[in-house]
Amino acid sequence: MADELVPEDRLVAVEALVDGWLAAEQATNPAVAAVERDPQRALRRWYVRLRGEQKDVFTLWLTLGQRTLQWETYVLPAPEENHALFYEHLLRRNRTFNGMAFAIGEEDAVFLVGQLPVGAVDEGELDRILGETWAYVEQCFRPALRIGFASRFNASH
Repeated sequence: MADELVPEDRLVAVEALVDGWLAAEQATNPAVAAVERDPQRALRRWYVRLRGEQKDVFTLWLTLGQRTLQWETYVLPAPEENHALFYEHLLRRNRTFNGMAFAIGEEDAVFLVGQLPVGAVDEGELDRILGETWAYVEQCFRPALRIGFASRFNASH
């Protein structure tokens, strides 16, 4: 069943759900700075700009596909030093996460990623995705920065 394409009418309904939920979040959630849609609308993709405390601002990308809702956020670039300790730290953090994990992306940058079957998308799951993404970035950004960029970090303080 998970390999079957979701019917177009269900995708349209989930798209409307995400649109409505994001509009409400932008109006009521102080962590949500802005919400945009893919300009060409070729993809069912949203860009959610979030205000953080440890990391000032970051963007959560939500992409509704034929089978899944995928999300990701850029956390930080590839480490300059302490590579083994840096990746060990992130892998150990992955064990405590619910439904998402650190991954290596373009230019070896670190992303936080997750996916959910389209049939499971509801407001509760959207709340979880947004809240946990925010919390995980906030918890992990500064410690990872201290490990992977120790020389720069220590030189500035």
